[in-house]
Amino acid sequence: MRVIGLMSGTSYDAIDAAAADLHLDGADLTLRPLGMVSGAYEPGLRAALGAALPPAATTLAEVCRLDTLVGQAFAAAAVRAQRELCDGRAELVASHGQTVFHWTDGGEVRGTLQIGQPAWIAEATGLPVVADFRPRDIAAGGQGAPLVSLVDLLWLRGRPGTPVALNLGGIANLTAPDGTAFDTGPAGALIDAAVRRSTGRDFDAEGALAARGTVREPLLRRLLDEPYYARPAPKTTGKELFHEGYLLAALADFASSVHGDGPLTDEDVIATLTRLTARTVADAVRSLSAPGSSRGTGSPPVTEVIVSGGGTRNPVLMAMLGEELRGVPLRLSDGLGLPAAAKEAYAFAVLGFLTVHGLAGTDPRSTGARHARVLGSLTPGRSGFPGIRAGARQPVRLVLR
Repeated sequence: MRVIGLMSGTSYDAIDAAAADLHLDGADLTLRPLGMVSGAYEPGLRAALGAALPPAATTLAEVCRLDTLVGQAFAAAAVRAQRELCDGRAELVASHGQTVFHWTDGGEVRGTLQIGQPAWIAEATGLPVVADFRPRDIAAGGQGAPLVSLVDLLWLRGRPGTPVALNLGGIANLTAPDGTAFDTGPAGALIDAAVRRSTGRDFDAEGALAARGTVREPLLRRLLDEPYYARPAPKTTGKELFHEGYLLAALADFASSVHGDGPLTDEDVIATLTRLTARTVADAVRSLSAPGSSRGTGSPPVTEVIVSGGGTRNPVLMAMLGEELRGVPLRLSDGLGLPAAAKEAYAFAVLGFLTVHGLAGTDPRSTGARHARVLGSLTPGRSGFPGIRAGARQPVRLVLR
């Protein structure tokens, strides 16, 4: 089956559309990547999204408007992928949508909202669409994230040692081969907020601003006091916590203290936030084999970290992460056949494929759900919906061709 996966992450900067040929062969799910196209949100739409995201207030009228406009933007991305990557022969679209709120309460996830009405995608492409993946896992008692963890588990199975998959988006998440998976904290979320505040740009291109700054240890210690980092897995977070207001509060605390190392520059803030991402990710990796961890005393140490996501394009972040991991090798997922920039879009293509075969898209060890569940809601295409392809066997490995 040829499937288009659509993804826009917590940075809400662009929509990625990846196409894949997928088929089941016994216990193996084989994926042949066909490529990815990516397009930035139109500036006015991106600004409207940013203005509606927490901690800002919004209205139901604005949510309705954004749901339509984001759906149309996703539809345009799917049409482009159908034309440029699939020769018009795609059979299914799997759309993650745009997360605008993830409702957590005392460590428990109560609900989640992804917008981008799939009817626009079905109408534009004529294809059936699987969307709204996260709520079913939450209804089953899970965190609803990180959903990429099932794909990571299938993909890592059989690799030597104890590999860990890491994605660096707006939020960082990791998956260990025993099923442990969680959001470690911010990856680009706070860095991007600081860059927008100081320069008006969206991100620190090539890590240039961080490279000019100095990591300020008192500020770093203040940021590391965030209680989220000490919570046990499974856990998820997002821009509901790590947003510009959060950063400004931390900077206000820092400014009210006495420090003897001179004024804090914008570059120092960005360098410190980059180190924060590297430190919290590395601490999370080390926690996987720490005594008393969720994996238990004596778990084997991590032997490699396989990285994907937009953060891989920041050489300063990657260098700091290498320093913090203290000798644990870092590898880009590209070297294993899964393009770092497109991994999440491919992951949702896989999840959509599993849904139409009546197969679970979660692993309870990763999300904390009571049971594995078939994910998503189905929107028929122009010729209806092909129906659940019953009788398929749950795969245990992902094989890349």
